[in-house]
Amino acid sequence: MNASLRPGSDPQSQRPLLTAREREAIGHSPWFASLTPSLRHDILRLGRVSRHAHGEAIVEQGQPMRHWFTCASGALRFRRTTPAGKQVTLAYVQPGVWVGEAEVLYGRPCNYEAHAHGPTTLLSVPEMSLRSLLQQHPTFGEALLTLQAWSMRSLYSMMEDVATMPLRARLAKQLLHLLERFGPHQMAPEASRMLGLSLAQDELAGLLGGSRQRVNVELKWLERQGLISVRPRGIEVHGTEGLQTLVDQAADEVGG
Repeated sequence: MNASLRPGSDPQSQRPLLTAREREAIGHSPWFASLTPSLRHDILRLGRVSRHAHGEAIVEQGQPMRHWFTCASGALRFRRTTPAGKQVTLAYVQPGVWVGEAEVLYGRPCNYEAHAHGPTTLLSVPEMSLRSLLQQHPTFGEALLTLQAWSMRSLYSMMEDVATMPLRARLAKQLLHLLERFGPHQMAPEASRMLGLSLAQDELAGLLGGSRQRVNVELKWLERQGLISVRPRGIEVHGTEGLQTLVDQAADEVGG
């Protein structure tokens, strides 16, 4: 399969335009909001809307990327299969985050795969349209460099966490990260909130670079401390202060 975006499996479920809520989700991205109004208009005008069921393949590892895209609703799971055949979860991406620009412009086979996590809507810009935007909008090239810089900074931060922080602190930080991106907003820090993303424990372990067994032990410890509850429909976080304290303590130990 080519790594270009796959159309939704049910043609009847596709719509030619984004809904108002989906446009709003894309517009809330600080990066997208920083673009000029004419550039934002052209990206939305040239983008193609597709709707995907949970688990549907979006990008296939080893194939060239042909679209630059963002999630407008739902979520995307990025995963890589190692040469030994092990599948490693890399990230979950929320609406408004644009991905694939480097792979499209570089033109080499993609080194990861992506699947829809839950019912998901994508807005994708084909390669030729992406290159046309670069020619027509002088500020777009610098904006893409800024987007890449943000991605690299996030990658370096993750690598530092794996190298320096214990699993418990990495788990606490990842829960805060997922809560910020997928959980309900405009609630007090001490309020209990569902994570907003239903993950199996092996998927969470993949994000942390740990085993399922070790992550399960740490989840149970967090539960005993009253910081979280593991529910059938996902993880409930009982305020963020306790988890943040674990992260800060680990950072202080590394710094000290």
